[in-house]
Amino acid sequence: MSMLDKLKSLLQGHEDQARQGVGKAGDAFNERTQNKYQSQVDTAQQKIDEQLGNRPPTDDQP
Repeated sequence: MSMLDKLKSLLQGHEDQARQGVGKAGDAFNERTQNKYQSQVDTAQQKIDEQLGNRPPTDDQP
């Protein structure tokens, strides 16, 4: 079992909480670096979101 598979199994059923944690961590990182790496942080957050699976659409998504 790969590390990603193990992590997915641990997060199963808690995807929304994981997304919130990733969002808060990204926001904190952006704040500390004065948004110097904002595009890279956003990309990483999107990739993690994709790995967590589908989520209900929000108002800010097309």
